Amino acid sequence: MTASRILFWKRFKRNKLAISGGIVVMLLFAIAILSALISPYDPSEIDRKHILEPPGVNHPLGTDDLGRDVLSRMIYGSRISLSVGFVAVGIATAIGMLIGGISGYYGKWTDMIIMRIIDIMLAIPTFFLILAVIAFIGPGIWNIMIVIGLTSWMGVARLVRAEFLSLKEREFVLAAKALGASDMRIIFRHIMINSMAPVFVSAVLGVASAILVESALSFLGIGIQPPIPSWGNILTLGKDNIEIAWWLSVFPGIAILITVLSYNLVGEGLRDALDPRLWGSGE
Repeated sequence: MTASRILFWKRFKRNKLAISGGIVVMLLFAIAILSALISPYDPSEIDRKHILEPPGVNHPLGTDDLGRDVLSRMIYGSRISLSVGFVAVGIATAIGMLIGGISGYYGKWTDMIIMRIIDIMLAIPTFFLILAVIAFIGPGIWNIMIVIGLTSWMGVARLVRAEFLSLKEREFVLAAKALGASDMRIIFRHIMINSMAPVFVSAVLGVASAILVESALSFLGIGIQPPIPSWGNILTLGKDNIEIAWWLSVFPGIAILITVLSYNLVGEGLRDALDPRLWGSGE
């Protein structure tokens, strides 16, 4: 392990909030992976005898308007939230790295045209754009993943462009050009791998945003459709029964809050640990 990596881990481990967020994120991963084993009930099992039953021994988080166990539905819903978050961010990161790399490497007219397109995209309220597209093509988990990814790449592109503008003048890039390396090889084999640190931080923060967007879409009824459980559509049931079934709003709301907060804490911790301006103290 190089000295910079040792310093990175040393700084990251000192951030107690980031460590706490990382523990929660790993716990959520474990819950999502083991959902079939740890779920006490079938999330789609209807029990007419226990409709809107408050939290108790048999149903720790209560039941919904069809008698389905809320805890089981939330456990299975974690898989949906994490899947949407990671696939959407994966799409956005791939597009952003490609476009940002091309813009920063070639510069001039290429850079100007791409940056004006990014400015136009950023001027459009992203959530309303997603609403319009989903309303047009219809709800569905893959549609949501793709649409969120296709409307979230601009920030990554700007980060990668800034890194390329700095790195393309470095000695190792000039040496690669002198040896006759192609533009694509220089972009992907030499510069791109050295610009991953801010992209990685942005991706972690982007997962939290994607989860929040999916939950909002499901809450509005144009996201994940029942009977597939998601935290957002459980919240919708809570809205419809807020006066008699408070648990349908409180527990999924807390789950969304903790998940988004944990990813943000990890992302902030990574950003601080990777910032070379903070390494001057001789740690």
